[in-house]
Amino acid sequence: MFDTALASRATRFIELLKHTGDYHGLPFTLLPWERSIVSDVFGTMNERGLRQYRHVYIEVPKKNGKSELLSAIACYHLFNKAESNGEMYSCAGDRMQASIIYDTAVEMILQDPALSKLVDKGKVKIRDSYKLIENSITGTSYKVLSAESFTKHGYRPSIVLFDELHVQPNRDLWDTMTKGSFLARRQPLLWVITTAGDDPDRVSIGWEIHQKAETILAARRSGDKSKDIPAWYPVIYSYQGEDIYNEKNWALANPSLGHNLRVEDLQQLAAEAKLSPADERTFRWLNLNQWITTKLTTWLPLDLFDSTDASDWTRADLLGYECYMGGDFSTTTDLSAICLVFPPQPGPAEGKPDLEDWRVIWDCWIPADTMQERIRADHVPYDQWTAQGWLHATDGNVIDHTLIRDRILELHKLYNVIEFIADPSFATMLLTELQQEGVKVAEVPGYLQSYNSLTDPMNYLEVLLRSKTGDGKPLMTHEAHPVARWCFGNTAIHKNGNAQIKYVKEHRGKSEARMKRIDLTVAWVLAMMRARHHNQAKSVYEERGIRRL
Repeated sequence: MFDTALASRATRFIELLKHTGDYHGLPFTLLPWERSIVSDVFGTMNERGLRQYRHVYIEVPKKNGKSELLSAIACYHLFNKAESNGEMYSCAGDRMQASIIYDTAVEMILQDPALSKLVDKGKVKIRDSYKLIENSITGTSYKVLSAESFTKHGYRPSIVLFDELHVQPNRDLWDTMTKGSFLARRQPLLWVITTAGDDPDRVSIGWEIHQKAETILAARRSGDKSKDIPAWYPVIYSYQGEDIYNEKNWALANPSLGHNLRVEDLQQLAAEAKLSPADERTFRWLNLNQWITTKLTTWLPLDLFDSTDASDWTRADLLGYECYMGGDFSTTTDLSAICLVFPPQPGPAEGKPDLEDWRVIWDCWIPADTMQERIRADHVPYDQWTAQGWLHATDGNVIDHTLIRDRILELHKLYNVIEFIADPSFATMLLTELQQEGVKVAEVPGYLQSYNSLTDPMNYLEVLLRSKTGDGKPLMTHEAHPVARWCFGNTAIHKNGNAQIKYVKEHRGKSEARMKRIDLTVAWVLAMMRARHHNQAKSVYEERGIRRL
């Protein structure tokens, strides 16, 4: 049974609201796919005269306006006098994500003359510090919850809004908000609007609910009522094939294409995807709504490392120049490594030439007693690298940090080390001893191995490796270090939904995971965290200008 008046009431209220963000102030005109969902959910009634649908699941790629639609729906529930005394919650993986719906809803309320007048009169109270809106006219409240801050008791939700279900770290918040008192409400309504997830292991609550939605849709297509759940309203927009650069297939996954999502934007993302496995993975996931089946993608090709080998300088040529040192330390399993990065700079003394490119060198260590076992496990010639001087073997079955300390102090005398940075997890005493010996150990804000920390230096490192100096030579060169080359080739990356990246070891089972050492790459990226900002303070380019970009 369909109630046209109820459906129209919801759509008309939403279209009285105004857009936010780039379209601030423009009327919120529902697109055809949005209008269909809102009408169906609010207009379809069961034999008792109540809403047929209690669980709405909408899966759609990014940039189709899904969060703003959820904010408009939140406003409708908040001001709906026909369903008073409600408790509404917006839920997400973290407080920032959960606040997106709330903040947009507040902006919509304040743009509307009638609704903002209720705020001015105190009948609607907006408490930003608590992320809470209270409407004394309807008796309905709206509060933000996140997986990182909620408690499991005390909620009597009537309306629950889940944004980006796929990032929920576990099922706790989902179970709390969709079971128990939620089901006891007269007309409870759960809204889930999400993209596909990055869950190759298929263990998340997001994947579980996605599968349930797929099963219901398949049951309705085939007429199999035994697998249908009448209270569910699932909608999934995606393209699951391999013809990912066909613009006709983009439209299958993006119902807002041609409106707030421009085809030119997808064309740009597709062009980037053709050049980078990581960008292709993200394009499939966030723009075509494909659930990711691969965990990682390689970072940079080995031929890029090979093409930037040094051919016209040695370590001796770098004596006295300023550099930044990064360290990645272990005790038994991984290698320990340090990397020295020399930015472009004027010569340190008369007769010393300016450095016009970036230069990189490494030192690394392995326990001697376990070397043969490691050769068999990792399938690389640690013994040959040791004999050739590229790798230092320390006595015993653990790495001797005393030898690393002495080597760092030796390098500190040979080169002008501005700062040293390392993850202190396995080297707290080592870093303390270095500080006592006069080495400046960088203050590390937060955790080093995060997307926020690693995205900038990794992206900058790629730019330098791909760039040229004025005479056509690589802008960044490095010694032809075979251990560094091996680690570089092993380095995979993971990219999150905000296009941030971090290095990770590729995992294909426990035995394969042991073969994927990336320690010298880690030390290189950490050194770049500090060297990245060298030219902001002092640069050879400030003295003679930029010759070529």
